[in-house]
Amino acid sequence: MPGLPAARRTVLKGAALAGAAGLGAAACSTDSKLGHAKNPTPTAPVDLGAASEVPVGGAKLYREQRLVVVCPAKGEYKAFSAQCTHGGCVLDKVEGTEGHCPCHGSRFDMTTGQPVKGPATVPLPAVPVTAEGGKLVAGPDA
Repeated sequence: MPGLPAARRTVLKGAALAGAAGLGAAACSTDSKLGHAKNPTPTAPVDLGAASEVPVGGAKLYREQRLVVVCPAKGEYKAFSAQCTHGGCVLDKVEGTEGHCPCHGSRFDMTTGQPVKGPATVPLPAVPVTAEGGKLVAGPDA
């Protein structure tokens, strides 16, 4: 019976790995509310609310809209898709000016959209953004 504990351990490890893999697949699945979309950038203008919500020298993640907006200087804004270019997951947080992908650990410089840590190697797509009347609008015709 010495082989039984090892076999059981192998089965339990396999079950744990399968469960973890399932969680990763769910996070990146197109079925999840914030999984990857066919179009990583908006196809119509998106109202993001008050421009003052984006700190000067910082960035704000609009997770539901799949966008990140940075404000390099007062009154200046840049926007990028918040959908990771590696696996398609939506970034889950921005710390300073670095965006984090929860699925495979990619990190992006939010001031340029460039990946700073893989596995992603392709930059986040830029999205047009304007600030009018104190409100941000991103997407085509913005």
